[in-house]
Amino acid sequence: MDRNPSPPPPSRDEERDGEVAGGDCIGSTVYSKHWLLGVLSWLVQIVSPENTTSSSDDEEQQMELDEEKENEICRVWDMSMDEDVALFLQEFNAPDIFMGVLAKSKCPRLREICVGILGNMACFQEICVSISSHKNLGQMLLHCLYDSDPPTLLETSRLLLTCLSQTEVASVWVERIREHPGIYDNICFIMSSSTNADLLVKVGEVVDKLFDLDEKLMLEWIRNGAAQAVDQPHEDSEEQPVFRIVPCVLEAVKQVCSENPEGLDVYVHILQLLTTVDDGIQAIVQGPDTGKDTWNFLFDLVCHILCQSDDPPIILQEQKTVLASVFSVLSAIYASRAEQEYLKVEKGKKLFLYIDSLISRRLLQNYVEHLSRPNTEETENKKCSSAFQNLLPFYSLVVEDFIKILHEVDKALANDLEESFPSLKVHT
Repeated sequence: MDRNPSPPPPSRDEERDGEVAGGDCIGSTVYSKHWLLGVLSWLVQIVSPENTTSSSDDEEQQMELDEEKENEICRVWDMSMDEDVALFLQEFNAPDIFMGVLAKSKCPRLREICVGILGNMACFQEICVSISSHKNLGQMLLHCLYDSDPPTLLETSRLLLTCLSQTEVASVWVERIREHPGIYDNICFIMSSSTNADLLVKVGEVVDKLFDLDEKLMLEWIRNGAAQAVDQPHEDSEEQPVFRIVPCVLEAVKQVCSENPEGLDVYVHILQLLTTVDDGIQAIVQGPDTGKDTWNFLFDLVCHILCQSDDPPIILQEQKTVLASVFSVLSAIYASRAEQEYLKVEKGKKLFLYIDSLISRRLLQNYVEHLSRPNTEETENKKCSSAFQNLLPFYSLVVEDFIKILHEVDKALANDLEESFPSLKVHT
């Protein structure tokens, strides 16, 4: 049968080219080693001495990144989330190249991307340990916290949080941060002045992690602000501002409150950590109006922003973590003599009434859950009676509110309970 002739066998050159093409992939990916090494070579060139000593006109150009090159380096940023690529970058000393960029480049976008790539690489334990043990690189990355570019600050904070979350190297970074007191001022400045919610959340996560890891560092930061206030009792417009940790945290949490619920959890937890030490409580209640400001904010947060009266019980369950932190801080403030009188007169009673309301709603949720189970009415009556016996001496308002709601859900059981507790009839 007629057919086209078979193609000739491949030549040796073609076989060799095919082997090279197949061996060009990075690990199990389809990414090209040759291409990636070309991008790294370009980074080396742009920070070489002959390219960094230039005229003022050239310096202005160095602030910008060519669109084509930006696309290429951003592609590396995306690729670095793959472990094979990250290990390849590590093998060819990419962290040292990025360190050179951070030291010499005046382009904010390029600096942001380089820190972002390092942040992706640090997600892998082996590389995180290597980056963390590189003393010069560690110092350079901490220096990035002094940067004025919000995206670079965001990526730097993300990288630090990644390293602080690795138990093998967390202490290394805590100690480095302790050796740089100026980081305190820069972080406080960000918290007190930034309007970038993403940046505030990430910086808050770093502070929260630092305080959780090292109480000594937390105490140093608390006392740092207090010491500055003593040294500069009357701030002069020409003097550096005095940063106190609590007002800075409050400014940040107010900024993220309506934009990022995750950030709200983070900053309220920072306040809770502060109340675990006496110095932290004093920093809250003894600063100029700080105690009242903290109380008022948390009070409004609980009563007007979080759980509302018409929310389903599941909302209370979802917000239990942040509510636990809020109530912990409020409890610490309420127990302080410095603020106790103000709180009792102004808002203490209102807050406890609101907590009663939350408890009442929780009781109702439990009751509805019980109704869905195969229990007898006698058993339900017994459970509610037992609960009322414990609650009535201290939470009569809770019980009264519950009975009112119960009349709408199960009138027969509500009447039985009123027969068992005659005092409830007067109020319902």
